[in-house]
Amino acid sequence: MNTDKIYAEAIVNEYSKKSTSKVVALRKLDRAAKMPALIFTYTFGVVCALIAGTGMSLCMGAIGAGTAAFMALGIAVGVAGFAGMAVNYPIYRRILKNRKEKYAGDIIRLASEIAEDEN
Repeated sequence: MNTDKIYAEAIVNEYSKKSTSKVVALRKLDRAAKMPALIFTYTFGVVCALIAGTGMSLCMGAIGAGTAAFMALGIAVGVAGFAGMAVNYPIYRRILKNRKEKYAGDIIRLASEIAEDEN
């Protein structure tokens, strides 16, 4: 196996003009349908985890004065963070469902065109 030839072909493919194929367009549509839901879910999950961690730190006295008031505040903040984490997946599913419905027609049309071209 000639690795120099494989490397040269990879470099040529990288710099040659790309033609947009239907498969590439289908991948872009699929990504456009799924990516906003993923971005929201990861961002919201991280924020809720940080909120829950802040609440736990308040409860343990790592931040704050360590008084009963801060412990009560920590419990409230922690519960809010855990509640956010609990609703994260249902929100993700709803966003994903709405996005799939929005792009379903275009994706199905393009996928059937690809399937017809192969036959």
